[in-house]
Amino acid sequence: MKRSSTCTIAALGVLALVSAGCRQDMHDQPKFKPYARSDFYSDERSARPLVAGTIARGHLGADELFETGKVGGKPTEVFPFEITGVVLARGRERYNIYCSPCHGETGQGDGMIVQRGYRKPPSFHQDRLRQAAAGYLFDVTSRGFGAMPDYAAQVPAKDRWAIIAYLRVLQRSQHATLADVPDSERARLEAAGKR
Repeated sequence: MKRSSTCTIAALGVLALVSAGCRQDMHDQPKFKPYARSDFYSDERSARPLVAGTIARGHLGADELFETGKVGGKPTEVFPFEITGVVLARGRERYNIYCSPCHGETGQGDGMIVQRGYRKPPSFHQDRLRQAAAGYLFDVTSRGFGAMPDYAAQVPAKDRWAIIAYLRVLQRSQHATLADVPDSERARLEAAGKR
């Protein structure tokens, strides 16, 4: 009997140690639940208003052209940085990911989801959009327009500008003239056209 009571006492000791590890201090700690009433603050709100003048990291927005595509509140044709081959390659990549499902790879508005019944967007090659300022296109990409959603949350501003630069290349590809071709290449094109 002595052995049995020793085992029982040992088992109870182990059980006490194990149950001590199951405390819920973290679960039961004082905390504010979102939008819950709180007696701690005089306005009885648990959610605190932002401190005046506070700007979230990465959201300074000091460069109006870069952030909005506008200068003095009006859309601009100027890009906020130099457009290089690297920028155009990035724009093409981002365009094919985010834009081509609706607008198609050539910008005609014949993307895959349009072929599946989604509302057709306008062609980028119509005069109205070819003549639109780059800043206008950036604004539409950033804030949406009509059935088109905004892409500011998915696509960073620098990539949105790269997309607009690539879009200009797409537009030029469908409306280029012989005068747009450098003299060094013009003779070669004319010879190829005569064959």
